[in-house]
Amino acid sequence: MLKQLLLFFCCLCLNWSANAQTITRLDKSTITTQTLEAKVQQLMQAAQVQGLAVAVFNQNKAVYQKAFGYKNAVTKEPLTPTTNIYGASLSKAVFAVLVMELVQEGKLDLDKPLQSYLPQPIYAYQPTTKWQDHYEDLKQDTLYHKITARMCLAHTSGLPNWRWDLPDQKLRVLFPPGLKYSYSGEGLVYLQTVLEKMLGLPLEEMMQQRIFKPVGMANSSYTWQPRFEQDYSLGHRSDGSLYEKDKDNEARAASTLETTLQDYTRFSQAVLQNRLLKPATTQVLFTPQIRIKSKQQFGPLRLQETTDNDAIQLSYGLGWVLLKSPYGTGAFKEGHGDGFQHYSILFPETGTGILLMSNSDNAESIFRELLAFAIGDTFTPWYWENYLPYLQKKPGE
Repeated sequence: MLKQLLLFFCCLCLNWSANAQTITRLDKSTITTQTLEAKVQQLMQAAQVQGLAVAVFNQNKAVYQKAFGYKNAVTKEPLTPTTNIYGASLSKAVFAVLVMELVQEGKLDLDKPLQSYLPQPIYAYQPTTKWQDHYEDLKQDTLYHKITARMCLAHTSGLPNWRWDLPDQKLRVLFPPGLKYSYSGEGLVYLQTVLEKMLGLPLEEMMQQRIFKPVGMANSSYTWQPRFEQDYSLGHRSDGSLYEKDKDNEARAASTLETTLQDYTRFSQAVLQNRLLKPATTQVLFTPQIRIKSKQQFGPLRLQETTDNDAIQLSYGLGWVLLKSPYGTGAFKEGHGDGFQHYSILFPETGTGILLMSNSDNAESIFRELLAFAIGDTFTPWYWENYLPYLQKKPGE
């Protein structure tokens, strides 16, 4: 009888061990998914984050996906891995992969001026959108014709982030293209516009053909789709109140991606596994183009130079920000919009990575601690990103 009981308990232990899920961090240490979930819930409660979706990658594949909290904290409807979430600037990383597919096929040269692909000046085309392809202000500009695809993807085009950031809201090139790093959504949209005219296809159709359908991203689009009405997330202000959902955006490569945790996880996994690009092309994507010396990415400190990030050789690649670590290159992209804050980092040489997607203005305040806990990422330049920990934030921030 005693032997039978011992055998029974041994089987239970073996079964528990076989079913226990673990996550391997960069330094090869491990944590259980239960431990990770407890940490996520603790941080969300402490920082008042309404919803957070998390995916973790080990050995180039997703080993964990889960959504926490609410898609609408007022109605208490849960956030799920298939809930639509506004992707903000995660849009740029997906677009960069599409561009590199065209480079891989010989349809685009990274260093050929984009204007040279068109039969007439960009400003001579009749606009077809509300504002984004209106380039009449460039008619007097003497620099825009030097802009290349590489410059747009590396944020060295010289264009402002957005034209409405300028005092007169008139688009122009602010410095010689290629001279220095300066984050620019306009640069990505200019590249998009040239590709659309060159190939005779709208961005959404290119994305569906080349990225979304091949990867299985059935709930992703650069424009709002009626099917998203069934399950979408609202953004939450820092006090928990709701933003109104913006559903009338035209497709912009830099900023209008609508996606889900499940879909963006599939995209990230496809990048890690070189299923969209050849390994050599992925290597170009993740090759530093220009060093970043700014104190912070945005705000007044973007104009102040520092050596703070020299140890990680902070740089921009093509559509992704890059850092150096003892575990190889870290390629990351963030997304930030009203009520939505996201972060993704991949370490291709180890196959490790994490994706964080949130519908709360408070989410970035837990990213530093969560990255370190989940995958051992202590390399992300959190101050440059302005990811101030929630314990350091002042009331009202």
